[in-house]
Amino acid sequence: MKTILLIEDNEELRENTADILAIAGYHVLTAENGMTGFEKLLEHKPDLVICDIMMPVLDGFGVLHLMQQHEAVKDTPFIFLTAKTERADFRKGMGMGADDYLTKPFSGTELWETVENRLRKAAIRKKEFPPNLQGMNRLMFEATGKASLEALAEGRNIDKYRKKQVIYTEGNHPTRLFFVQKGKVKTCKTNDQGKELVLDIYAEGDFLGYNALLEGSLYKETAVAMEDSEIAVIPATDFEELLNNNHEVASQLIKMLAKNISDKEQQLLGLAYNSLRKKVAEALLNLLKKYNPPKDTPLVINISRENLANIAGTATESLIRTLSDFRDEQLIEIKEGAVVILNEKKLAGILA
Repeated sequence: MKTILLIEDNEELRENTADILAIAGYHVLTAENGMTGFEKLLEHKPDLVICDIMMPVLDGFGVLHLMQQHEAVKDTPFIFLTAKTERADFRKGMGMGADDYLTKPFSGTELWETVENRLRKAAIRKKEFPPNLQGMNRLMFEATGKASLEALAEGRNIDKYRKKQVIYTEGNHPTRLFFVQKGKVKTCKTNDQGKELVLDIYAEGDFLGYNALLEGSLYKETAVAMEDSEIAVIPATDFEELLNNNHEVASQLIKMLAKNISDKEQQLLGLAYNSLRKKVAEALLNLLKKYNPPKDTPLVINISRENLANIAGTATESLIRTLSDFRDEQLIEIKEGAVVILNEKKLAGILA
């Protein structure tokens, strides 16, 4: 049960508001002035604070200011409750870090919706999302109640790409977000000697090209169709509008992007210093993690040996020899050219 601290000097309004919140299943603490409210805030650490502005002893602005000085409670969602509607008060409260504003008189429905919305967004801020497309889609769903990114792709122009055709190129300016309707796409980097490193693989239902849009930078990789593919094209302005309308989504995406950069750094370190067996094992496990098949279901990796070698950062001939060793050790099975992981635990043991 979520706990809400209600700070309001008007006894009748305080009791009525507390009753409305209790009906919705919240545990409600009350205080008749700002100082008493702040003491209860530190003692009980509620999930959300609803606070009047004009109060004796300590006003609502003072409560918010003190709250932000204490690490344990500074991120508590804070809703101002006031009869004053002047823009100056609104700007001051939001500028100090308040999350929302309720103007008296308000209905029970308005109160419930505002509280529910702020609690949901606070929960999103506390969660950890994996720094990949699955995490991004889960974040969007939890923040908006729907698959916002997938909705973005609906009704868009569909471009068709042949196998090995470039979708976007490293060093170019991003103007679009791409959604894979059909086929597979790889992102890669190529050195001066022409050696390719595959950074990631995207399949049906995945988005790509969002890193550069979020960073406001140039593309740091090239995207190429691995097979005949159909890609929905979404203007960057539409993606930016989605982020601008939801600060929790934008904040979490920045955290995910930072984690993604950290993971890429670890990948590059592994390619530089790991043995051949470790490189190949890590590439297979990363693909397993990305596509996350149902438990106890073997993962079938059906991509060319050349692309798999580029993911592992090794020569194709070396990859083939290592896969043969893994097959002999019954870690994998090779069926009609596809790699089937048989023993994830032992494969992970190679990285230990």
